[in-house]
Amino acid sequence: MTGFREIADADVESVVALWQACGLTRAWNDPYKDIAFARESATSTVLVQEHHGRIAASVMAGHDGHRGMLYYVAVDPALQRQGHGKAAVRAAEEWLGQRGVWKVNLLVRAENAAVKGFYEALGYEVNPVLCMARKI
Repeated sequence: MTGFREIADADVESVVALWQACGLTRAWNDPYKDIAFARESATSTVLVQEHHGRIAASVMAGHDGHRGMLYYVAVDPALQRQGHGKAAVRAAEEWLGQRGVWKVNLLVRAENAAVKGFYEALGYEVNPVLCMARKI
């Protein structure tokens, strides 16, 4: 298992395919736009891990100057349950920590409740807050 690095132009198609294979994309969120937006700023990134020359895992990380956020934590379905997901989360936490971020949030879609135990095993817990959003 290799370490994580910042996404390169040549990785974009493979990363989008990975997100699709993991069921992370939605019709209302253009993954190409999400990747481009994350890469435009010093406060966000997409990290990738290669395994045998292929993109095996990814995570998008960003912060607002106060709290960090994780998005698109994805592992090739054929490689799940081998430590790649944990490595992705830890790589993103390290990236955020190097930028002075001390708290990380993540969102899990309600229909993806099966992943809750994975995040709990990594020390994440449900916060008693209501998340509200508005598209502008």
